Amino acid sequence: MQNNKTIWITGASSGIGEASAYQFAKEKARLILTSTREDKLTEVQQKCIRLGAQCQVLPYDLSDLENIDKLTDKAVEAFGNIDIAFLNAGISQRSKTLETSFAVDEKIMAVNFFAPVKITKRLLPKMIENGGGTIAVTSSISGKFGFPLRSSYSSSKFAVYGFFETLHAEYYKDNIRIVMVCPGRINTNISYNALEADGTKHAKMDSGQQNGMSAEKAAVKIVKAINNRKAEVLVGGKELIMVYIKRFCPSIARKLVRKISAT
Repeated sequence: MQNNKTIWITGASSGIGEASAYQFAKEKARLILTSTREDKLTEVQQKCIRLGAQCQVLPYDLSDLENIDKLTDKAVEAFGNIDIAFLNAGISQRSKTLETSFAVDEKIMAVNFFAPVKITKRLLPKMIENGGGTIAVTSSISGKFGFPLRSSYSSSKFAVYGFFETLHAEYYKDNIRIVMVCPGRINTNISYNALEADGTKHAKMDSGQQNGMSAEKAAVKIVKAINNRKAEVLVGGKELIMVYIKRFCPSIARKLVRKISAT
């Protein structure tokens, strides 16, 4: 339970972030919510307040890396500290490697990797000074193995694993705990908002996403893992078996990935 804990959630206006905000709100947490959509974020805020949370919003586009330190300082100032940061915001992709513009590569890396890195580096000294804290970060099963039409997305999620597992090793003695959140196919708008090769929105729901686990069910598992400071939580359906195939039978995994429908 997170009574009296301050929790900052990015990507909080929909999907896993929104559903997780409601779960934490039921636990009477103090919430700070960030996403690009201020109107939707305000709706989520009002529901969190009705559920019993104190809640403030900080709308922001995380692709703007220049001002992330200022954003992070505002998040800390909202309630005086951050106990848990759930760095969930992300953007996906639907395009082949050679067709994808470098601007798309840059934007995906900015939102999915560099933004959580900058936030973490800004938060960490204060967390350590306060005796510890938890940083949960959303990766993906695409951060476990390469996936068709996801070169930039998968790369960003691999990078997330490398950075935050290193952080775990370096600051464990300072009571800093990392929770790697690894979703498979969850019924959210991530495919709808994914970028095409030229940076335009994909604007349609993939069948895999549409038939995936609900964001609400995923959030229950994720929030439990964060509360328990679990090192990693996999959420999804039968697609998660690919994580274990890659771990124990990598050559078979490579063959299977080539046959996966990427939509």
